[in-house]
Amino acid sequence: MMVGQEGGHIMESGLKKKGGSRSWILMDGFGNETILDVDKYYIMHRVQIHARDLRIIDPLLNYPSTILGRERAIVLNLEYIKAIVTSEEVLLRDPLDENVTPVVEELRRRLKPVHANTEDHGGERELAAQHDVETGEEDESPFEFRALEVALEAICSYLSARTIELETAVYPALDLLTSKISSRNLDRVRKLKSQMTRLTGRVQKVRDELEQLLDDDDDMADLYLSRKNAGPSSPVSGFGAANWFLSSPTIGSKISRVSKASVATNRGDDNDIEDLEMLLEAYFMQIDGTFNKLSTLREYIDNTEDYINIQLDNHRNQLIQLELFLSAGTVCMSIYSLIAGIFGMNIPYTWNDQSYTFKWVVIVSAAITAMVFILIISYARYKGLVGS
Repeated sequence: MMVGQEGGHIMESGLKKKGGSRSWILMDGFGNETILDVDKYYIMHRVQIHARDLRIIDPLLNYPSTILGRERAIVLNLEYIKAIVTSEEVLLRDPLDENVTPVVEELRRRLKPVHANTEDHGGERELAAQHDVETGEEDESPFEFRALEVALEAICSYLSARTIELETAVYPALDLLTSKISSRNLDRVRKLKSQMTRLTGRVQKVRDELEQLLDDDDDMADLYLSRKNAGPSSPVSGFGAANWFLSSPTIGSKISRVSKASVATNRGDDNDIEDLEMLLEAYFMQIDGTFNKLSTLREYIDNTEDYINIQLDNHRNQLIQLELFLSAGTVCMSIYSLIAGIFGMNIPYTWNDQSYTFKWVVIVSAAITAMVFILIISYARYKGLVGS
């Protein structure tokens, strides 16, 4: 056990330790791992960043997704991935978190030195050798690019998986609501719509950050830590970086190998950002596809809501028509009741002795009542108040 320069203990061990998760895991390009339990001042001194940059990756503070290039480090805040990448090592926060653990495993695989593959046994060694034969080239990428690729791949895959899960829940719920409008179905769709709104905001933050980087060449150049540390004569952005990019297991299939020669021609150009731009564009297209899926899902929800509103308006119109019929019938029955009430009074009439006269009163009153009802409905149809 050794003590950090500015407080806190540093313990070299595996990812598990009695007492719970540690704050950081440090991984370098030689396959070394160190669990760190240190304060922010040690981290600031080690990677030479400001306190405001460290606050961006504080899990207690809700900062949007950010990729910041500093003089000697890249600060990554991508959802649950909160890391600091230098040209030689990665500092990843909360390595025992269930979402972060796969990222740690992928970093182990990607950051492992090339010669380490020959130390594997059995089928793993044969598989590594076969992979080297197929690619015909070694991973000569800058360390920070490999770490950045792991983070981008993890977050894009995570958000894509959440989107697929939401799709599988939303479409059946909307179909059920369309077939039967009920309070339960409406509440279920409301909750799913709230989840979709939150997820869309998270995806859009990552998308906007990648788009902002792609739009600014200076910001992308700040991510070339190896080249900045090595000076203008460093061939970091040359043929090796192109080989790494084109042989990447995630992106290699997306970009034609024809671009390999064009990247190599820019070997000595310090302003060349083509290899990093290709990397960011690949993941921008992936996150943009996820964003488009959510946009399509929102449109489907909006269309369903419009359809439900049309149905409700139709039912409301039917109720209004029914109310109109009942009101007209009530008016007509009131007229009939008035006539019956008048003739039912105990008033002497000269024709009161003629028993057949009252039946004509009843017949004429009913005819007048029916005629008034027909006139009211005809007028309502003429004005378009009821359907034809």
